[in-house]
Amino acid sequence: MNLVKSCTDMAMMMRIDCVSHITNTALLPCLYNGTVLRRRSLSLRNSFFRERKLQLRCVSASSDSLQFDFSPPPIDHDLLDTVSVAGGKVSEDGIVESFDNDDEALDAFDNGVVVVDLSHFGRIRVSGDDRAHFLHNQTTANFESLNEGQGCDTVFVTPTARTIDIAHAWIMKNAILLTVSPTTCQSIIEMLNKYIFFADKVEIKDITKQTCLFALAGPKSNQIMSKLNLGDLIGQPYGKHQHYSFDGMPITVGVGSLISDEGFTMLMSPGGAVSVWKTLLAEGAIPMGSVAWEKLRITQGRPAPERELSKEYNVLEAGLWNSISLNKGCYKGQETIARLMTYDGIKQRLCGLNLSAPAEPGSPIIVDGKKVGKLTSYTRGRDGSGHFGLGYIKKQAASIGNTVTIGEDISGIVSEVPYLARQHPPSANSSS
Repeated sequence: MNLVKSCTDMAMMMRIDCVSHITNTALLPCLYNGTVLRRRSLSLRNSFFRERKLQLRCVSASSDSLQFDFSPPPIDHDLLDTVSVAGGKVSEDGIVESFDNDDEALDAFDNGVVVVDLSHFGRIRVSGDDRAHFLHNQTTANFESLNEGQGCDTVFVTPTARTIDIAHAWIMKNAILLTVSPTTCQSIIEMLNKYIFFADKVEIKDITKQTCLFALAGPKSNQIMSKLNLGDLIGQPYGKHQHYSFDGMPITVGVGSLISDEGFTMLMSPGGAVSVWKTLLAEGAIPMGSVAWEKLRITQGRPAPERELSKEYNVLEAGLWNSISLNKGCYKGQETIARLMTYDGIKQRLCGLNLSAPAEPGSPIIVDGKKVGKLTSYTRGRDGSGHFGLGYIKKQAASIGNTVTIGEDISGIVSEVPYLARQHPPSANSSS
């Protein structure tokens, strides 16, 4: 596959590709970066897909960024139908829960590569001339220091710096895309709209149902990226993303898998999701459902809303240092964060816990007969053996390697978790 460095070249190649198969092709218009492209119907494309590899063509940074605000084109089978036919279990609200391979998928995350459908996560498009300044003031990250094609994690907090959710942001030419947790999307949109004043040039739009989102994770993710001629993203900073075209359908690929700085995230329209999914599986990715993803979230230590992220805990206690700017000026929660830093006001911290038995989230964590924290998440280990949790513990009560008690008689060893271990407190003099 050759990467095309301009929209004109890309459009020409797409036309040639279509003409060469026009006798057996059903054509549908697709608006992509102001150029009318044509694509084959999904059924014919899937048949042709078996004869060739995924063709991804790069869109130059100088062209208009993807809008993802068009209506999904008609398709023969959507992704959930494809997953169900292949044996996947899909919930009534459209979440791919399991492929009956949770242990295999978790092992692939450690030793191979997995692909996860995260389309149930919320996706918010923030547009308008004031979008960067607006998000700069509403969240913890320094948006005004970022350029097109870059990305970051940021945290939505209350005015007292209590946590709401972690958002992964992509800075596009005409918009900023935020990926948030499934349970917070609507409330975050409502909150943001309340802070848009009359003169602000900001528009908030929920594009969750108009897009699909996959995460590719594991040490062999780079191998698949190379096979798909996406090697230019390997080794790039977290959040770096690039626009591509797959059979005339827009797709954006970014560095990072939400749960880890490694791996990749893929955003596309529903019309292209089935072919992308099948291609990733054909290249060796193991499918993972939401049940295994939740196990992975807990063992990796990524905080989640209504668990580790709530009005009970502030953003510094959650340890989300990589998402916080200490010197960008005034923003929501900034005064509280500044006081906590100045007066060493961080009294507790989020930790991992290796447990001796199953434990109920909400159970107290006890040291020397005194309550020193609370268990927030729990999961069983692989093959049903082993038990692991996340919880907040007072800083002076226990450290990594210490033993605590959960509830009445469950022992736990405080442990480090990968997601939090990658967080580094910035210095007050840094430009973060």
